[in-house]
Amino acid sequence: MSDLVVASFRSEDTADQVLNRLNALRKEYLIDLDDACVVTRDADGKLRLKQAMNLVGFGAMSGATWGSLFGTLIGLLFLNPLAGLLTGAAVGAGTGALSGKLADYGIDDDFIRSLGSTIEPGTSALFVLVRKVNVDKLLPELRPYGGTILRTSLSNDQEERLKAALQGAGTAPT
Repeated sequence: MSDLVVASFRSEDTADQVLNRLNALRKEYLIDLDDACVVTRDADGKLRLKQAMNLVGFGAMSGATWGSLFGTLIGLLFLNPLAGLLTGAAVGAGTGALSGKLADYGIDDDFIRSLGSTIEPGTSALFVLVRKVNVDKLLPELRPYGGTILRTSLSNDQEERLKAALQGAGTAPT
């Protein structure tokens, strides 16, 4: 089961920095993320969502690859592998992009927009869906970024530990 954590930060780029740090920690096997999204609100109040996983692009790429392969094989049967390759790639990319669009999993986009609209202009928020985490090693890594917890599905004890770690913040590392 995954846990949702939503934190807001005082600048527009801090949520991106935290997500980059979490991705680095993922490579060290300290955290396993299901999904992540950075929400920024610029000084004009415009809300921007940056999904960590582009499902449409990934679906189109994998669909084009499989479509090319099967199109070439079918094209060989009809003695025209180039036409099969091109047709298969086009059909595969289209169906892959459509399946990627329909297979949106993880954090609900409407929930992200709804909660993201509550952050102040000139700030950012990070939405993460965490599958597994080594809390003792992760919390000191997050301390320099600061932040305020907006919503979690953590236990009360875990949420308090996270809040305490973020409140002891100085400036973000460069």
